[in-house]
Amino acid sequence: MVLLLFDVVDTVGFVGLLFLAIAIVAVSSSVVIVQAYEKRALVVLGSFRRLLQPGINFVPPFVSKTYQYDMRTETMDVPSQEAITRDNSPVTADAVVYIRVMDAKRAFLEVEDYRRAVSNLAQTTLRAVIGDMELDETLSKRTEINARIRKELDEPTDQWGIRVESVEVREVMPSPDVQDAMEQQTAAERRRRAMILEAQGERRSDIERAQGDKQSNIIRAQGEKQSQILEAQGDAISTVLRAKSAESMGERAVIDKGMETLADMGESPSTTFVLPQELTSLVGRYGKHLTGSDARTDGEPLDSLEFDDETRAMLGLDDIKEILGEIDAEIEAASSAAGGEGVQDADAVIEEMDEQRGF
Repeated sequence: MVLLLFDVVDTVGFVGLLFLAIAIVAVSSSVVIVQAYEKRALVVLGSFRRLLQPGINFVPPFVSKTYQYDMRTETMDVPSQEAITRDNSPVTADAVVYIRVMDAKRAFLEVEDYRRAVSNLAQTTLRAVIGDMELDETLSKRTEINARIRKELDEPTDQWGIRVESVEVREVMPSPDVQDAMEQQTAAERRRRAMILEAQGERRSDIERAQGDKQSNIIRAQGEKQSQILEAQGDAISTVLRAKSAESMGERAVIDKGMETLADMGESPSTTFVLPQELTSLVGRYGKHLTGSDARTDGEPLDSLEFDDETRAMLGLDDIKEILGEIDAEIEAASSAAGGEGVQDADAVIEEMDEQRGF
């Protein structure tokens, strides 16, 4: 009896423990905690029931199954793909696709594995887009490639409840042979540019040198011209001074000769003298030379001896003022070009020399 009692107690305890264990498992399987960044698809006996929202959710125990979907943006690598461009250049390209689950129900019901499906679709689209472009375009138009791939992915992924947020082609690598050819082309282009720059530099140097020689020749010619102008000025001033000196000496000689004649006449014992008509003019000229005055006789200035026309034309006395005016203009221009160092005016020089000679 005692053994039978112990057997009954053991059986009851075992059944109780079994029921307790079943209750614990049932409770744990009926409670599903969903995180804030995810949603879960609930399937009961193979039938889709609903999407479980973030928080605590109660589901039928033992017959329920949930499928987790992360609602955050996911980064998915597209494996490297070999493609041939439109100009028959082989290249290798890979990309990164950023996707996000917008409708977990459609992602559960419409596609088996949305990650693998998007990856395969991105690979084929990448090859197709590169095949429609030339090699240079694939290397330079990354933005256009990204936009075309994203456009091609949008329509099918929308049906799966997936949104492609961005596509970025990371690298497009031509084949080694093409890379060598491109490097040679780049090197040749750089050598060509270097030769062009060197030629332009030499041409600029020649131009600068020619301009320098031209400026030097101009300055040298201006210096020679100024020297000739100064020499001509000196010759003109000397000619004028010589002419004035000759004029003065001729006048003085005539007056001195006339006064000597008057003195001889005064010493003569004769009481009758015949005076020439020019005596008055002679005395006036003598008085002018003695006093330096400009006395007038009968309201008219005293006449002085002048050079005849042939002598004046030979000496160029009539053209002296015009020549001096031209010389002064040339000197003023040369003075301005030489930095403002002027040359003494010809009239001032003549006046100064007249004062020194006492004219």
